[in-house]
Amino acid sequence: MLEGDAPVLVAGGAGYIGSHTAKVLRREGMLPVVVDNLVTGNRWAVRYGPFAQGSIADRALIRETVRKYGVRSAILFAAHAYVGESTQDPSKYYRNNISGSIDFLDALLDAGVKSLVFSSSCSIYGVRTELPIGEDSPKDPASPYAETKLFLENALRWYGRAYGLRSVCLRYFNAAGADPEGELGEWHDPETHLIPLVIGAAMGGPPLRILGTDYPTPDGTAIRDYIHVLDLADAHVRALRYLLEGGAGVQFNCGTGAGHSVKQVVGAVERISGRAVPVEHAPRREGDAPALVADARRIRAALGWEPRYSSLDTIVATAWRWSSSFPAGRVPPGD
Repeated sequence: MLEGDAPVLVAGGAGYIGSHTAKVLRREGMLPVVVDNLVTGNRWAVRYGPFAQGSIADRALIRETVRKYGVRSAILFAAHAYVGESTQDPSKYYRNNISGSIDFLDALLDAGVKSLVFSSSCSIYGVRTELPIGEDSPKDPASPYAETKLFLENALRWYGRAYGLRSVCLRYFNAAGADPEGELGEWHDPETHLIPLVIGAAMGGPPLRILGTDYPTPDGTAIRDYIHVLDLADAHVRALRYLLEGGAGVQFNCGTGAGHSVKQVVGAVERISGRAVPVEHAPRREGDAPALVADARRIRAALGWEPRYSSLDTIVATAWRWSSSFPAGRVPPGD
């Protein structure tokens, strides 16, 4: 069992999902020890435990941080995560997401850490026509980013066999929403996620470009499975407890099992904000699937995980509250 203030190394804990997870860890009596190089993370989002600025590839820093705080387990978020950029600069993604992550794993093992939760992605499945997508569905990564996630999953399987590093790989579908208490929210530059782009358009920013209106879906726009970031954070904490209580290595989908179209998201933002969302129509983006929906029964059964905040209206309401809480929705608090 976990003791109060049990230290957890959170690599990439200054990012969107990492910072929300750090908050939930602290609420659950654990101490998040954040390591982040702040290339894409935000210093203002680190507020729930100690912080060490640096790269996951810095083995000395990782070993020193683990030993300084008595870390017993880790969560690996730190990764470059823009699919389009990964196709234009694959070297950047292979260096950080693969080479840097291997350095991180080796440093953990050197320091005696044998439990890891890994931030994976539904992108490893590629374009699937059979829905919902289960953990045993075929893997066909369509970008260097997706390949790096699948590579690390495979590496973790072998690290488990060879070195005893037990891991849970969480395959996210579409993380969205914001902390209901308003302390944290989604902040990317550039922003590529649909819900903040829709909110930005409603707040007077550029019109939303809907990429494809001729998909074989009820309204012609692509369907995705949106999971609230706090539900995702809860999945990480449950996975961590599972490992620290002796659980074996495993992979789980993180999604709701329900999909929403682009037009449905636009409608939810308009309804909740009371503002019109200007849109422009554009051709489909190459490689985009008509629909991606998770089969998440395995994590529900194994960890007792149930999404609590992931209705579309709750996701949009928390994201809207966050974005409208500071001027123009585009100035991060306290940065």
